Amino acid sequence: MSAALSVQDVAVELGGREVLHDIRLEVERGELVALLGPNGAGKTTLLRTILGLLRPLRGVVEVDGKPTRPGRTAVGYVPQRHDVAWDFPLSVAQVVMTGLTGRLGLFHRPGLAEWEAVADALDRVRMTDLAERPVDQLSGGQRQRVLVARALVLRPALLLLDEPFTGLDMPTQDLLSELFAELAREDRAVLMTTHDLASALQASDRIALINRTIVASGPPRDLASDHQAWMTAFGVGQRSALLRILEAA
Repeated sequence: MSAALSVQDVAVELGGREVLHDIRLEVERGELVALLGPNGAGKTTLLRTILGLLRPLRGVVEVDGKPTRPGRTAVGYVPQRHDVAWDFPLSVAQVVMTGLTGRLGLFHRPGLAEWEAVADALDRVRMTDLAERPVDQLSGGQRQRVLVARALVLRPALLLLDEPFTGLDMPTQDLLSELFAELAREDRAVLMTTHDLASALQASDRIALINRTIVASGPPRDLASDHQAWMTAFGVGQRSALLRILEAA
């Protein structure tokens, strides 16, 4: 059986420069993988390539054994919160419904099944009581939960999360961490970029280190002791605070 996500020998070019090369990464159903690397390492670019928004220069990306097609492949995507415009006059439920636009098309009205999917997604992120609230009246943590619900409304086999914990308070981080782990246990594949080293070490089944290519990959406990891999991925020396955090973990 093929992996839920398979990225094989992928290279990506932006502005005439090769920003990713020889990327090999697989995520199985039931697995939560944290993707870690420094700023500019290519984490978001890799997610956009998996979504089919960027075309690889070389290599193949498959979801459930099939090439990805923008708007056609059932991949749930949670972008970074600051990349989303929040000043549209839409309610929470309406924003979540936009996650089904690719499936419905622009000119098809949602029916009962679609609104039930919206209700289920809002329930998963504990936002049912705010379904009719305008999104411009939400807090940062509430907005992040709306983005997660919008990704879940597709009931995807693969969920991509781009820095989902940035700027959130601890209760919201804990709620989302528990939800992501629960989704993986429900036989979904979850790939999450993050700068939160502690969360990655504690919550993920596997960590992949990236800096334009996959430097190393393995269970958190095993990878934490491989200081050379972290030094290579993050471009730090032996006295870096990063290595002291790994030792403490």
